[in-house]
This record gives sequence, C-alpha cells and structure tokens, in this order.
Amino acid sequence: MTAIASDASRAPLAGLRILDLTRLLPGPLATQHLADYGAEVIKIEDTGAGDYARTLGAMGGENSYLYQIVNRNKKSLRLDLKQEAGKALLRRLVAKADGLVEGFRPGVMDKLGVGYEALAEINPRLVFCSISGYGQTGPYALRAGHDINYIGYAGVLDQIGTAGGPPAVPNLQIGDLLGGTMAAVTGILVALLEARTTGRGRLVDVSMTDAAFAHAIFPLIEVLAHGGVRPRGEDLLTGGVPCYGVYQTADGRYMAVGALEEKFWQMTCDALGRPDLKPLHLATGEAGARARAEVQAVFRTRTQAEWVAVFDGVDCCVTPVLQLEESLRNPQLRARGMVRDVGGVTQFGPPVRLAGFEPAMPRPAPASAGDDGDEVLAALGLDATEIAGLRDAGVI
Repeated sequence: MTAIASDASRAPLAGLRILDLTRLLPGPLATQHLADYGAEVIKIEDTGAGDYARTLGAMGGENSYLYQIVNRNKKSLRLDLKQEAGKALLRRLVAKADGLVEGFRPGVMDKLGVGYEALAEINPRLVFCSISGYGQTGPYALRAGHDINYIGYAGVLDQIGTAGGPPAVPNLQIGDLLGGTMAAVTGILVALLEARTTGRGRLVDVSMTDAAFAHAIFPLIEVLAHGGVRPRGEDLLTGGVPCYGVYQTADGRYMAVGALEEKFWQMTCDALGRPDLKPLHLATGEAGARARAEVQAVFRTRTQAEWVAVFDGVDCCVTPVLQLEESLRNPQLRARGMVRDVGGVTQFGPPVRLAGFEPAMPRPAPASAGDDGDEVLAALGLDATEIAGLRDAGVI
C-alpha cells in the first residue's frame, strides 16, 4: 500500500482498502476524500472507454481537468467484468477489501454476478456502496437522470433564483455532490465502523435525490408552518428581507450581506451611513422591498473593492462575492491549505482538518487506465507470466 501521509501510521484511514468502480464526478470524489485521509483506493476501469471523465471538458494534458481533480491518491487497474477471468480477479480483490463503491444503474452489478449478495459471501465484512440517482428501490429506480433532475424532484431547484424569475441552475452540483459524494462518504464510514465492531458489512444505498431532499430544511419549515413554500426569492434566505442577500456595487460586482442577527444589521446600517434603516431588519412585503432598494442604492455608490475596505473592519457578516480565480488567491483559504498543486494542476485540499494529521503531497491521478495494474495484481499473488496472459486476453 502506498502511504500518502508524512506518518502513515497516523493517517486516520490507513489500512483501509476501497475498490472504486465509479465514473465521472460523485463516486470518484467520494473515494478521493477517503484516499486523502489514508485509505488505499484502487480505481477499477473497464478495458474500453474506462472512466469517460478522462476526456470530458477542458483538457489538462493527457486527461481532462475534471478527471485529474477527483482521482488523486488512487491506484488504477483495468478489468473486463464481462469476462469470467475479470470477475474472478474482482472477487479476489474483494476478499482483501473493506469497501466497494459503484455507480451503475440498479441491477447491473447483480447481472454481472458481482452484486452485494454474491460478494458478501466472499467477504462478509465488505461494505458495498451503490450510488444512483433515485436509489435501488422505488418506481424511478431505473430512470436516467442528472443533477438538475434530482434537485428538481427534491423541491430544491424550485427555490433557487430571484423573485419573478425562473429557477436558476447552480454550477455547484447539489445532488451530485451533497448526495452522490458526501452522503456516500457518510454511509461508507458508518457501515465501516459497524463492520469493524460486528464483522458484518452492509449494502449502502445512496440516492442523490434522497440526499438533496433530506437537506431542504428551510423549504420544509415553510411547508409545515404555512402549508407551502414561499415564492422563489421571497423567503428569509433568498431575498425576502433586506438583511440577507446580495447587492450590486458600482463596478457591477456584488457584496453578500448576511446580517441576520439584529446586532449585525445595526452595524451594517451604520457602516452604510443609513442608521434610519435599522428598524427594517426583517421587513417583508412592500416595506422590505423599499428597504432593499435603499440598501441597493447605497451599495451602488462604491466599487466592490471600496466596500471591502469598509467592511473588513466591521465584523457584521458583509463580505465580497468572489469569482473562483479570486477565491484561489484568498488568504483564508490558502492559510487553511485548501489550494494545492498536484502534479502541476491546481486542486482543492481536503475539506476537513484533523488535529495531528497533515496529508503529504498528493499523488496525481493515474495518467492512464491500468497504470498500477501490475502492482495490484502482484499483491494478489499473480506472477509476471499470469499478468501478461491476462493482458493478452484483454482481461486487464
């Protein structure tokens, strides 16, 4: 196993082996989070197109940037699971693995003969995580979908946007990342903890729609309190009150005002030179609209940089809306180690800091599918002749 921490014995997930059969974004990022904290992740791609994220979007050399920033710290093996020899190799890997993550449509792994029930017979401790759009059960289980569909069903997309406008499609994939990535990480770790105490693993069924739906907290509060959600852009957190929202500056940029607490709103009004607006903290309706218009008029008198200079000295939750290239230079994010260079490609650092653990320089994503195949198979006990034969047969 390749150590990825300066002191491998202190890596929280050291000794954990995860088989990653996923593609594109949600699954690969979930297993990358595990790899960042010390797990050995073996990325298994088919012998054809493999993970088609390799060629999706802007290219950063041989592989796309998308592929490179969600597959670091992994080993790579190619397997043809349509051949019995390929399935046999997967079973041998499973016997020594702690977890397996897949993102095919429900039933695909079972049809291949390597579903949870079959693999649990080989390794009862195996945690088998299936990531799908709608889950393994229910009337939509076999439907195709993407993030926009999942958050649409979950009632989340309807709430994003400005008053009077259509739903706004976010460039942060809420269903894919909150659902397919973070819910998967949570489910995997919960099941792994149980497996270590009971000796039994589980099937972890992750639905991206379920996860997005389960976090629609404020819309649910509105439904419980009033029988339905407020119109888009008119509730507490989407522009319905003057103390919480975005305001345009003189140069066409924006400031984010998050002065929900009364004390912060009073400080904001003083900094804006409009103490008369203090009573309108949580004003709604026509009064709220007038107050928002007054605040907007003030913000348009200066540039974003000028307002940053004003509010950097006032601790009242008023901050600039940065573009990502600016965020990459942000001193707070850099101080936290959130911007890293991995093989010449700028990437995000691990999002959770753990005391006493400092990840070493990450290993770049495997340049080609199967780069680590010989190493992985040799660890299973195959010799060079056997590996060469599998390669000639197109199994690896």
